[in-house]
Amino acid sequence: MLAATTDPVQWVRVDGGDLSAGEWHRAQRIPVLWWSDTPLSRDGFPHTGMDLCQARSLAETLGGRVPTSSEWEWMAAAGQRRYPWGNSEPTAAHANLRDLGPGSPTSVRQHPAGRTPEGLWNVAGNVWEWTTAPWRREHIAFLRGGSYHSLPQYAQCAHANDVLPSLHSPGVGVRIIRDSPPPAPFETGATA
Repeated sequence: MLAATTDPVQWVRVDGGDLSAGEWHRAQRIPVLWWSDTPLSRDGFPHTGMDLCQARSLAETLGGRVPTSSEWEWMAAAGQRRYPWGNSEPTAAHANLRDLGPGSPTSVRQHPAGRTPEGLWNVAGNVWEWTTAPWRREHIAFLRGGSYHSLPQYAQCAHANDVLPSLHSPGVGVRIIRDSPPPAPFETGATA
C-alpha cells in the first residue's frame, strides 16, 4: 500500500486570492487551501515514479487531492513572486536544479532559502509536481516546479510543462492539498 510507505504529511494553510490570467489558465479566484509542506516523501526523499492516476489515488488515501495547475501557481507565487522564494535568481541554497545540485533528488527539507514565505519546502526544483488541468483536453496534465535535471527557468512559478498523465519518472512527484482544515493528528505541522 503506497500510503503506508509515505512519510507523515504536515499541512500549511495558504491564503487564497485573485490569480491573473496567464499562459496556462484563465483569471480566477483561488480559495484558502491547506498544502502538504513538502512533496510527498518516503524516508525524507520525494516519493516519485507515480503516474497522475497513482498520484491522485495516493492523495485521496492521505485525505487530500492533486492541485490544479492554477492552484499550484497561486501557492508558488501568491500572484507576485517570480520564484517561490521571491524574485532573486536560483542558487544552490534555493533549489536542486541542473548545475545547482547533485543531479539526483535530495531531501525534501533541504534548501531552506528556497522556502515560500508561507513555509512550503521544495516548491521549485528537486522533482516536478503533478497538477491537473480540468479546462484542458483529458489526455493532458501539467508538471510544475522543475526537477533536479531542469534548467533554472523551469523553476519560475509561471512555468508549466504539459505531459501525458501516464508519465512515470524518477523526477516527478506530487504535493497534495486539502479544501478544508486537516483532521487533528496532522494539524501539528499546520499554520493556522
